[in-house]
Amino acid sequence: MNDRAPAPGPLALVEALVNSLDIESGADSLDTEDGRARFGLAPHEVEPARELREALRAACLAHAGHPPHRPTTPLDDLLSAAPLLVTVDPADGTAALRPAPPDTLTARVAAAIAVAAADGTWLRLKACEAADCLWAYYDRSPAGRSRWCSMSVCGARAKMRAYRARRG
Repeated sequence: MNDRAPAPGPLALVEALVNSLDIESGADSLDTEDGRARFGLAPHEVEPARELREALRAACLAHAGHPPHRPTTPLDDLLSAAPLLVTVDPADGTAALRPAPPDTLTARVAAAIAVAAADGTWLRLKACEAADCLWAYYDRSPAGRSRWCSMSVCGARAKMRAYRARRG
């Protein structure tokens, strides 16, 4: 759906995971070997990844001012099982946040969120307000008030529905 550039830095992982399910068609890339490989998942890790995906979608909806589309496990609960390490490069002293072994999808997502929260980009990862879409997108608008993943698709549909409702 999204005609926007991918989210910056580590948020691209979070955006890709949320968008691994196309709400409108029901296609779930985690059902495919290639889709699982994209996130480094074994077949037995798919259900926890889906649970994480929907908790992330709920957070993205909250960033856009919308309630969750369905009940989910709180993201805090899922991320609490993901230990992180601060590593410091001995050559230049730069610090980085990394998943502690074992390197799981949940730990990579937790690190991505922590980095994005620190640099102020986390709240710009949103979910489209169209109930048949809910696609994650990175809001690059100056005011940070974008509502749809695509003005040409979801935005146009919403505006047409509003127009028809006014015309009655």
